[in-house]
Amino acid sequence: MEMDVIKCDYRNIESLIEQHIDELRDEYYDMPLGVVRNTLISEYNYKSRGKLKSCRHFGLNITAGDICYIDFGRAYISEAGYQHFGVVLNVFNGKAFVIPMTSNSEAYRNAYDPENNPSGLKHLYRLGYVEGLYRESVLFLNDGKYINTARIIDVKGHIDVNSSRFRDIRKRFLEGLSI
Repeated sequence: MEMDVIKCDYRNIESLIEQHIDELRDEYYDMPLGVVRNTLISEYNYKSRGKLKSCRHFGLNITAGDICYIDFGRAYISEAGYQHFGVVLNVFNGKAFVIPMTSNSEAYRNAYDPENNPSGLKHLYRLGYVEGLYRESVLFLNDGKYINTARIIDVKGHIDVNSSRFRDIRKRFLEGLSI
């Protein structure tokens, strides 16, 4: 889309809407099918959940340590987007601070591990297996952020907040903030 938001002339809103719809249609047809699917799922989730203050509106209560299936929505390059798992580090005023994760085996191989891969990428945290998940997972420590909990689709697992694993995740995340 070639539209410069600062220079938009909002007096002709109908024309802007038509232009946006035409460009969006072209964009969808240019996307790989899997990306179209994920984008449409995110759009549907936004329409049905976007005005909710939290996931409590649909009966879901989350706590720190929960591993959730989350719709992060559209993402810029190098951001976690669409539907991914994530671990909740904190819940505060209806929002959750989450760190997205993946089960991508290449990310797992490349992730830093003090014993098995000391030269690995430090923004990737080897989470390993967690009960409730089917594969080894990796956290994207550099993608942690607060989200409206209405983005959370379901809770799939849990890491005890008093465990050494949870404390290590928090420590590694905070180390990344001070680099």
